[in-house]
Amino acid sequence: MKRSALDLAVGVFVIVGILALGWLSIRLGKVDLWGGGSYTVYADFPSAGGLKPGTTIEIAGVQVGHVTGIHLDNFQARVTMSIQDGVKLTQDSIASIKTKGLIG
Repeated sequence: MKRSALDLAVGVFVIVGILALGWLSIRLGKVDLWGGGSYTVYADFPSAGGLKPGTTIEIAGVQVGHVTGIHLDNFQARVTMSIQDGVKLTQDSIASIKTKGLIG
């Protein structure tokens, strides 16, 4: 194999490797590049201890969204959540803050 052909093969291999690593990072990191596929929900709590932006939202143990913000509104914690589009919340849904222990 000539030197230039070898350099080309190594270059293609490196580029394919970098692209594969980027794709895996996005897939395994569950990164949403386009920002769609969710809707915003607000909930008021007397205390939002233990919550922070990025905290996962779960229904029956399945992750369906995440907390996008927390701020004080009329002496209550107003929590802003982003919920996946396919998840339907009914009008009488109840939200609660629970902590995860060592065993879940």
